Amino acid sequence: MSEPNAKTLEANKAPATTGERIFYWWDRVGILLILVLLLVFMTMFAQNFASFNNAMNVLRSISINAILAAGMTLVILTAGIDLSVGSTLAFSACVSVLLHLAGLPAPLAIAGGVLVGALAGAINGLLIAMVLMPPFIVTLGAMTYMRGAAYTSTGGLPVIASDLSFKAIGQSYIWVFPTPVIVMIGVYAVIWFLLERTTFGRHVYAVGGNPEAARLAGISVRKVLVWVYSIAGACAGLGGIIFAARVESAQPNGGQSYEMDAITAVVLGGTALAGGRGKITGTLIGAIIIGVLSNGLVLMNVEYFTQLIVKGVVIILAVAIDSIRSMVNSR
Repeated sequence: MSEPNAKTLEANKAPATTGERIFYWWDRVGILLILVLLLVFMTMFAQNFASFNNAMNVLRSISINAILAAGMTLVILTAGIDLSVGSTLAFSACVSVLLHLAGLPAPLAIAGGVLVGALAGAINGLLIAMVLMPPFIVTLGAMTYMRGAAYTSTGGLPVIASDLSFKAIGQSYIWVFPTPVIVMIGVYAVIWFLLERTTFGRHVYAVGGNPEAARLAGISVRKVLVWVYSIAGACAGLGGIIFAARVESAQPNGGQSYEMDAITAVVLGGTALAGGRGKITGTLIGAIIIGVLSNGLVLMNVEYFTQLIVKGVVIILAVAIDSIRSMVNSR
């Protein structure tokens, strides 16, 4: 009989105190309830919010952040962090556009951008797993040098590509749904399968729950970390492809602060910053909440700087809920 992993033990643990019961149900329906209440509020007070076209606009607007957040979920599940995804997105976008301008067909230009992102993530994972450097420091450094690489690749200026061969991935529709939304759904389906139906997923939860116990159980913690950061980098690369397709250019300053939105979506969706607990479906709901909030505030004519205040408060609340939940569960 196989040993129960950290995820199974967490799921089977019966809530004993009132605080534990509150967070037990919060983990299951809390974030969905917030989304429903937010949708009701915006429908009542934001003009044209409930239209189908606006719903598609919200989904299109969150697609890149949601894809970044999907990769970030894996990282945070292992008790890590990746501050470099925004810069990786920018460099991957620049690489894909430059490959197009060099005459490569669309599939190769897309593959090049995604591979650059995966390679950047793999370097982060190797430094964290093999050299035992803190994830915060490694990815903070990567955030800087990847941004520098983006500027260097384009000479510090945007590169326009009005005939971009893969612009359909950011601008076209499949039936009535924007292509970026279809890509986003595909990414979440793959990562859901990895986490919920594979040995790799169980290992990710185990490493985040207790890396030493995972190592003693025969799990290659280093290999898991390298793969997790590589997947996060690949997601950033894919986000860069969609970004470049939308603007039909290589923008070295693209993706700034995207890492914060991705982290917010993950934590808001219930993934613990301490690792070992969380759901990819929660991350998607968290990303939708951020998109609905931003879209609704715009429709309500709220000033941009006020929107920043609201977003900052949401980040603090999300982390506060996670901290309180961790304190309650540790008692």
